[in-house]
Amino acid sequence: MKPVRTLAAALGEGSLVLDGGLSDQLRAQGCDLADDLWSARLLADGPQQIEAAHAAYVRAGAQVLITSSYQATYEGFARRGIGRDRASELLADSVSLARRAGAGAAKEIWVAASVGPYGAMLADGSEYRGRYGLSVRELERFHRPRIETLAAAGPDVLALETVPDTDEAEALLGAAGGCGVPVWLSYTVAGDRTRAGQPLAEAFALAAGEDGVIAVGVNCCDPSDADGAVALAATITGKPVVVYPNSGEEWDAKAKRWSLEAPVPSLFPPDRLHTWQAAGARLLGGCCRVGPARITEVAAALDTGRGER
Repeated sequence: MKPVRTLAAALGEGSLVLDGGLSDQLRAQGCDLADDLWSARLLADGPQQIEAAHAAYVRAGAQVLITSSYQATYEGFARRGIGRDRASELLADSVSLARRAGAGAAKEIWVAASVGPYGAMLADGSEYRGRYGLSVRELERFHRPRIETLAAAGPDVLALETVPDTDEAEALLGAAGGCGVPVWLSYTVAGDRTRAGQPLAEAFALAAGEDGVIAVGVNCCDPSDADGAVALAATITGKPVVVYPNSGEEWDAKAKRWSLEAPVPSLFPPDRLHTWQAAGARLLGGCCRVGPARITEVAAALDTGRGER
């Protein structure tokens, strides 16, 4: 069902379950994602598959669905011969597909419009490095049109996600300012630093005074890297924390494959999830290589720990 509370209000009352990696469920449905547009290709070629993947996460217990727009950009669509007007329609469709997938649920389902980093458009793994050689102003110019289109489609929040460095975080926050939709800011990290090597304390501090930012945290990282980041994000910003790591595997950008054949079995033990909650996590889920079965585990663990929040 469409939420009756704002996401910020819901986070003030307790924790919510995020979905997992959309691409993982799409592959399980038999979709071929060997394309620079990744799952965003299906906005044009198979929107019913995207809606079905979102619905699988709703059945698994997810309360927040992240759209298929992570790698959807005007520039990326243009390389496929898709004009600007059609690209705008596809970006808006990413929000409506997620909204439709949650419409029949008995619980509130929020939609987070994914805004991936500049490196996602390059499709060369550079979102795990950052420092593209562009200024903050240039990055802001790149992100603003897509953010405006996604915001106009009516999501509950913009997910500024998998951000590798503070320059891009600054650009994204600048581009989203005044769009009328709250945001969460989520870095991809290694240890206690961004992927570009900046201290996480500095990175989180960028969002500390931003009223439009309703959550801050990490995603697309090893679960062990999230352990310290959750508490730090809460301490630095005083905001609810968002945390959705990978399975524990590593992406080989050259070979375009994951380092292990199967996800790490002990991804989200209840003790870890409860520790994250106690440290301030209010949006918890998974990213790459985390499918619906794992999100069911997260939902069950959070139900168990509900009285500890």
